[in-house]
Amino acid sequence: MTPSRSRTTRVIAGIATALAVLTACGGGGDDTANKPNGPVTLTFWGWAKGTKDVVDAFNASHTDVKVKFEEIPSGTAGGYAKISNAVKAGNAPDLVSIEYSSLPEFVSSGALQDIGGEFTEADRAKLLPQTVELTTLGGKSWAVPFDASPQAFFYRKDLFEKYKVRVPTTWDEFEKAAAQVKKADARARIATFFPDDPTTFEAMAWQAGAQWFKAEDDTWKVNTTDPATTRVTAYWQKLLDTGLVHKNASFSPEWVGSLKNGTTLGYLGASWGAGVLKGTLPEQSGKWAVAPIPSWDGKPASGMLGGTSFAVTKDSKQKAAAVAFAEWMSTTEEGVRARIASGTSSAFPAAAALRPVAKQAFDAGYYGGQDIYALFETAGASIDPSWAWGPTTGTTNTTIKDQFGKIAPGGPSLADAVKAGHDATVAELTKRGLKVEG
Repeated sequence: MTPSRSRTTRVIAGIATALAVLTACGGGGDDTANKPNGPVTLTFWGWAKGTKDVVDAFNASHTDVKVKFEEIPSGTAGGYAKISNAVKAGNAPDLVSIEYSSLPEFVSSGALQDIGGEFTEADRAKLLPQTVELTTLGGKSWAVPFDASPQAFFYRKDLFEKYKVRVPTTWDEFEKAAAQVKKADARARIATFFPDDPTTFEAMAWQAGAQWFKAEDDTWKVNTTDPATTRVTAYWQKLLDTGLVHKNASFSPEWVGSLKNGTTLGYLGASWGAGVLKGTLPEQSGKWAVAPIPSWDGKPASGMLGGTSFAVTKDSKQKAAAVAFAEWMSTTEEGVRARIASGTSSAFPAAAALRPVAKQAFDAGYYGGQDIYALFETAGASIDPSWAWGPTTGTTNTTIKDQFGKIAPGGPSLADAVKAGHDATVAELTKRGLKVEG
């Protein structure tokens, strides 16, 4: 038994009771479609780049199942609210895209179906264990993992060379490199802190070994002031206080503009960021490179920033067909090729066997032919498996995001924002009738 599998077994024993409310509420659906007898039409909502291309490829190669795809805003930009409202109204699609961080909340609201009967242990064994753990709650399987999203550092290779900056391997080196960049060009910064995106900060805490949520027996334990989180919070507060990083909203005109004019030299993102930069800044082909995310001791270590899974809504009458389509997207060469062939997706599949396919499908010329998938492979293996998401991620992240937006000299600090997120989370869990410590 691998360490990750062993951990899963141990955690399920404790998490089953704490998640009893979640799994009891999870929809059972109508399982009459275990073996569809004729043409089936599925409805699917998602937003990830290349999704339409995947659906088109599936429809062109299948006659027994047809998929109607609707592109919705990304989850935090309104997609999750749309899904939730559709579930409440009883007109949700069969299949939806849900990031790992938001899955427990949808399960807890009873919006999804347990798919363990269709998505078997043999199927799950082919995937990165960390993604399986993030989609397994209370010993039940709630979604088909599509990708992992290990962290990575994207940087302007030409400008690093111009300013004679070494690519940092530790966070101490990153701070020194940041100071060197600022000294070389008073307008330039090594990277950007995103006040609108708490998930990037959470990935940093995850990488450092934090565990914000633990389910033990029948109690949720919430701790955002552990030593790992405190270390990350203090580090980024220092970078902000000393002006060593920009502070702009993610993917905003200001951020993109700073990338275009060379006043932002790096992007602390995830594997999917390779496609984002390529699609956003095509004119800078050949100028960018990818490095492992810095770590505290220089050894490979990663959290996960985003990551997509596919879940069946509670009212779907086509569970088996929906799971089969989700597996086609996630675990077949055709599905992965169709997504990455769009040119702007650099998905790192959860299915290990498909990573060579993804590597071949993604044109790495933008990164000078660098083998970025080898880097993602190492980063993916280093994702800390001890992190788990709680059932109130929306409350946690909304609160932290609101507080991050208020951070200013002499005003609220990062520590204040994280503490506010903690307090709001505990209050929401209590409001839902769940036992909580924190």
